[in-house]
Amino acid sequence: MRLISSSLSGAVRASAQTSRFMTNVARPGMRNYSTEPAKKTGGNGLVLGALAAAGVAGGIYYNQSSAKPAAASAPAVAFADAPKAFNPNEFKPFTLTEVQKINHDTSLFRFKLDSADHVSGLHTASCVITRYPITKKDGSPGFIIRPYTPTSTEETQGHVDFIIKGYPEGKMSKHIHNLKIGDTLDIKGPIPKYAWDEKTVDNVGMVAGGTGITPMLQVIRRVFDVNSKNDKTKVTLIFGNRTEEDILLKEELDSYAKRFPDRFKVVYALDKAPANWDGISGYVTKEDLKKHMPAPETPSSVVFVCGPDPMLATFAGPKTKDKQQGEVAGLLKELGYDESNVYKF
Repeated sequence: MRLISSSLSGAVRASAQTSRFMTNVARPGMRNYSTEPAKKTGGNGLVLGALAAAGVAGGIYYNQSSAKPAAASAPAVAFADAPKAFNPNEFKPFTLTEVQKINHDTSLFRFKLDSADHVSGLHTASCVITRYPITKKDGSPGFIIRPYTPTSTEETQGHVDFIIKGYPEGKMSKHIHNLKIGDTLDIKGPIPKYAWDEKTVDNVGMVAGGTGITPMLQVIRRVFDVNSKNDKTKVTLIFGNRTEEDILLKEELDSYAKRFPDRFKVVYALDKAPANWDGISGYVTKEDLKKHMPAPETPSSVVFVCGPDPMLATFAGPKTKDKQQGEVAGLLKELGYDESNVYKF
């Protein structure tokens, strides 16, 4: 499943090797992943605010049972009383303690929090901002700044995990992939997005492309957590990737569909679908949205959309220049949705 643009540059075409959405709407040049925002340097507040508003994950969830746990002392403090490691007002350095390779370009990066008792302090759904210092072309100091969504739960104590795909043109993703054990990364947060616990609804539709799955995952895991008292919310996810092998979340997502057949459904859409594929092949159409998303008149409902900027524009309309929600447009508006029941991550 992919996004197509007649003006897409050759360099971007070469680096666009994973999840994309296809539609029948022509669009301008694009970033292919929510992981790597538009190239910007410097540490000014405008850039920081825009990136925080974008709040899109640079990571993909990795089944934590597959990751070897880092050696750490057992927490002595219950989660409810645990101190928060992240600070929303300033960057703090966190030490890399473990790297788990997942495939040829994606790894899990585990960073140690202040103590075995600390938690990240992130709630569903929220992100953090990372940075590292650079020297600009004019010789002045600056920063590369990018938002990422942790993949460990908000209850996790002692460490925080990110799963990050490396991109040839991705300044921050390359920096993180080049980190060695013991190196530090500056992190600031949390940056709150959709306050799920305060705005819970009964019917959720999700449209995610590639690493746009991460904020969706936060909500899905919150809804279907074993300790959750929510037994009403129903979720339907359309999740697009280039090939079936690119669906790193498939095992977990399929487990939710098996455990909660009346409450969770995932529809995979692939650019290169195998023979006898029972999901969506190629274009995600207005008919697909109408078939799988809760109808706009459905009480207590919301449709979440996350992915590259052109995908947001096509399905839900673009965000504003300062990365606020903006008006709902695109295919969802054509189907009758508006700002009351659409949220753009």
